[in-house]
Amino acid sequence: MWLLDQWAERHIRDAQQHGEFDNLPGTGAPLRLDDDAHVPAELRAGYRLLKNAGCLPPELAQRKEALALADLLKTVQQDHPNYQELSRRLTLLELQLRQAGLSTEFLHGEYADRLMKKMGEE
Repeated sequence: MWLLDQWAERHIRDAQQHGEFDNLPGTGAPLRLDDDAHVPAELRAGYRLLKNAGCLPPELAQRKEALALADLLKTVQQDHPNYQELSRRLTLLELQLRQAGLSTEFLHGEYADRLMKKMGEE
């Protein structure tokens, strides 16, 4: 064990012996762990650090931006000067997401349309 690990373990043991961990919020309750089974083991620690810092992985940030652009394009008329720029940016994001191996069906609303149609049939 490294010197830093030994030092940390010693401080933890001392704190336990002095009762510093007694009466902490959630004592005795089961831990609520995030389901990160879909994340490769070697990336879990890094993703957890990013999540705790409020950062998103690049693919999720791109997905979030693509959704915002798709919503914005629904409100902008096609003859508006910024429409082409927004449309190009959305197309680029969609291409990047596909290259990362992610589905982009969420941008086209096909699933929502099918779901509404199915709900209407019942």
